[in-house]
Amino acid sequence: MPSKFELKKAKNGKLFFNLLAANSEVILTSQMYASKATAKKGIAAVQSNAGSTDQFELKTNKSGKHYFVLKAKNHQVIGTSEAYNNLASAKKGVKSVSTNAPKAKIEDKA
Repeated sequence: MPSKFELKKAKNGKLFFNLLAANSEVILTSQMYASKATAKKGIAAVQSNAGSTDQFELKTNKSGKHYFVLKAKNHQVIGTSEAYNNLASAKKGVKSVSTNAPKAKIEDKA
């Protein structure tokens, strides 16, 4: 299965999307959006920024696990990864988003 963006509606009625890898694992999750149009703009921002490793920032959470955020050119966070046990896995996640996001299709489940 190729990678894809899944656009979904949250319990609070807002929209968000996940980028799924070919193995159906979530590799990036968006913020919440008020409308489908703005969520789709968020997906377009991920697609246009994912190819530049400069747009990713590696971080460590309070539990000592590693994760990354993808930022738009205006430095706003447009996606956040899951928490990884080690830095090498987080870096693999960055590579996966960089490779998969630009060509991923959108599956609208909202």
